[in-house]
This record gives sequence, C-alpha cells and structure tokens, in this order.
Amino acid sequence: MPLTERFNVSIPDSQLTREVTELIRDTESDLLFSHSTRVYFWGAMTGKRKGLIFDPELLYTAAMFHDVGLTSKYNSSQLRFEVDGANAARDFLRGHGICATDVEKVWNAIALHTTPGIPEHMHAEIALLQAGAGMDVAGRGFEAFTDDQRNAVISAYPREARFAHKMIDEFYQGMKHRPQSTFGTFNDDFLAYKDPEFKRTDLCSIILCSHWEHG
Repeated sequence: MPLTERFNVSIPDSQLTREVTELIRDTESDLLFSHSTRVYFWGAMTGKRKGLIFDPELLYTAAMFHDVGLTSKYNSSQLRFEVDGANAARDFLRGHGICATDVEKVWNAIALHTTPGIPEHMHAEIALLQAGAGMDVAGRGFEAFTDDQRNAVISAYPREARFAHKMIDEFYQGMKHRPQSTFGTFNDDFLAYKDPEFKRTDLCSIILCSHWEHG
C-alpha cells in the first residue's frame, strides 16, 4: 500500500508544490533531495501524531528549501547557509503571491532549523521542520516512529549507503568557505570534524579581549 494511504500523509498536490519539487530536484544533489523529502514526511507524521494543526504546503516548501543553501549556487555566500535557504524560499513564495504571514513562517522554519530550543515553541511548521530534520540526520525522535512508518518512508525515499558520512560532507562543502558563519551554532562541528586545522571561535575569549576590558 502506498505511503500516502497507509499513514494519511502525502505531499500536497498543487501547482506550488510541483514547482517546488522541480526547482529543488534541479538544484540539489540526489542525496539532499531525498533527505529533504524525508524531512517533510518525518515532520508531517510528527504533526499528525501530536495533533498539531499545520499547513502541509508550507511545511513541504520549508523542507525542500531547508538545505538549498548548502548547494554550489551559494559557494560565494558569507551568510549562514540556513539564511540562504530561507531567503530563497521567501523569494519563491513571494513570486507566487503567498501572504506575508505564511512567507514569514517558512523563512523562520528554515532559518532556525539548526537552532535548538527555540523552534518547538513557535508555529507548528517551524517546530515540525526542525523535528523532521533532526530525525533524518541524527535520529532524534526515532523511537516515536513505528518500524512500519520508518520502513515506508525509507522505501519510498531511500537513504544512500553511508548517508551519515555523505551528509557530513555536504555540510562541510557548503560551509568551508564561510567558517565565520558557523559561530554560535553546532555547524562548526562539521568543520572541526573534516578540517583538523579549523579553530573554533571562543565567545569567552571575545568577551575577555573586548575593548571594554582593554580599552
């Protein structure tokens, strides 16, 4: 039985989502495209399980755009990759006449999806995007899904062999040219893992060496 019929979760069938799918498929690697699609399903299933009210079209758009900032299109960007993705989604949605409130939900969902402790207190679409991304990359919330649910999603949108290592490399390739953008996030873990010469910025040192202390 198809995934949609078994769990009452599907990709919304609209002109907007079809265009989102086409755009992201043409922009991202197969690894990121499949990951982004799974993120939508994990997020939507979580929303259904928790009885949350959310807009599937907005959640799908956020999920598909959430890692687009890691692609080669942004090789010269110095922004956080999350902001690149959020801006791309915002431009896309504005171009399709989506209202400002919904555009803001998607922007915040993407911009905050790597920021722990905040999204879960915001709109459902924002909370569910982070939940879906955490599930697919790090297995956060893994036990809340049944074997049947996990197998159905993976069968429809397979995880590549050595997915974890490949995903870490995607993060590294998308951020190695803008290491300063990882400050204050866990994104610097990817740079530290892949580059033994990477030096993390230490906020305590910044504070102690500021003009306030030595002016």
